[in-house]
Amino acid sequence: MRLWRWRRNPLRRPSDVLEAWVLLTAYVLALVGAFLAGMATQGAVERDLDQQRVERQAVSAALVEDAKDKPPAGAADDDRVWVTVRWTAPDGSARTGQTKVGPDVRAGTRVTVWTDQYGALSSKPVSHEEARLQSALAGALTAMITVGVVAGGVCAARAWLDRRRMEQWAADWARTDTRWGGKTG
Repeated sequence: MRLWRWRRNPLRRPSDVLEAWVLLTAYVLALVGAFLAGMATQGAVERDLDQQRVERQAVSAALVEDAKDKPPAGAADDDRVWVTVRWTAPDGSARTGQTKVGPDVRAGTRVTVWTDQYGALSSKPVSHEEARLQSALAGALTAMITVGVVAGGVCAARAWLDRRRMEQWAADWARTDTRWGGKTG
């Protein structure tokens, strides 16, 4: 019964054949497109995270102020506070910025911060394993979105075909009713 649109049948309409081709194209596009989009996304995310790991470096910075008088940074389970730190950029210039430290750290204490290739503060890069997981999840999400877009297109095409079939059906009934003696009611 699944292949009824492909078999020769006197009741088969051209729209049935068109729908069969739309469905076949959609299945192929969903499988191949989702695979290719997922792999491309995974590769791009993994390359970006690998590049971040290469460009970012740990730098020793000194606290400019005490952390004891600062309010907590925000999260209920995180008691760290934002303080100003000073470090030396790769070009030799002194830089300052904000980082989170424990609440009992005093001014002058050395802490490790992460900077990008220009010496600006950045977040710690993800590990290789975390990068692989994030890229795999991004690839899977892209594949699912691709399948969803294809499925949405198929639903729209089938709705258009159904509407067209109903219009043809109504026109055929109007002709048949007229041949049988006119419209009743």
